[in-house]
Amino acid sequence: MTRRTDWAEYEYAASGAPRGRGIGGGTGPVHGDDGHGDGPPAEGHDGDASGPDADRRDPDPGGGRRRGARGRRRRGFGEADTEDGGASFSSRAEKVESSGDPAERARAICLRLLTGTPRTRKQLADALSKREIPDEVAEEVLSRFEEVGLIDDSAFADAWVESRHHGRGLARRALARELRTKGVDSALIDEAVGQLDSEQEEATARELVARKLRATRGLDRDKRIRRLAGMLARKGYSEGMALRVVRQALEEEGEDTEFLDGEGY
Repeated sequence: MTRRTDWAEYEYAASGAPRGRGIGGGTGPVHGDDGHGDGPPAEGHDGDASGPDADRRDPDPGGGRRRGARGRRRRGFGEADTEDGGASFSSRAEKVESSGDPAERARAICLRLLTGTPRTRKQLADALSKREIPDEVAEEVLSRFEEVGLIDDSAFADAWVESRHHGRGLARRALARELRTKGVDSALIDEAVGQLDSEQEEATARELVARKLRATRGLDRDKRIRRLAGMLARKGYSEGMALRVVRQALEEEGEDTEFLDGEGY
């Protein structure tokens, strides 16, 4: 007797921030198989690699420091800048934060938080509230930051979708859930996730399954189906799409999948 896949038990739980590029549109491999993990994305890797030049030594036989940016890990979307310049800026901003002028403090707090990582207006507003910046001052400073382009929730949402889909293979439903937790307006979320169509989403799901398929070989058929479908569910794919993609992948391996039509899968 086969066990029915209960989609609710696999339902994607929203994670924190995203990272790197990888899958979809032929941009490279998917990293990870569960869609979880923090550290906002964008054009970087998932944060666990240093790039192709990470281990390259300076060819100068006399030694010395590595040249340029060789060996440095590329920062992903939302990762704080830890280079000396970022640290110096943060130090200066912290000094201003201790000043008595609420507007100056608010500007310094926002600039420090925006150093090296994009933030939404809601995220910055929450930070100002925690620092007890008066609401009217916070509103004025945040509006000014939007005017000059330092805060751009639309661009943030677009970059988030691009990075989290290609880097983690997340589906539109999961991406929308993540953006809601960051306070992005619903209209902007709809516009951002609209970048992905059903065909691209399904192609990403197929690549995710193809990468995971080998690890399930040797397991019984029902367990393979639950594991592969569960992985896609956690990344926000619908039950119908997930089971269709899994079924086709197993059929290509010669598995009998006719039972999926009548046994609750």
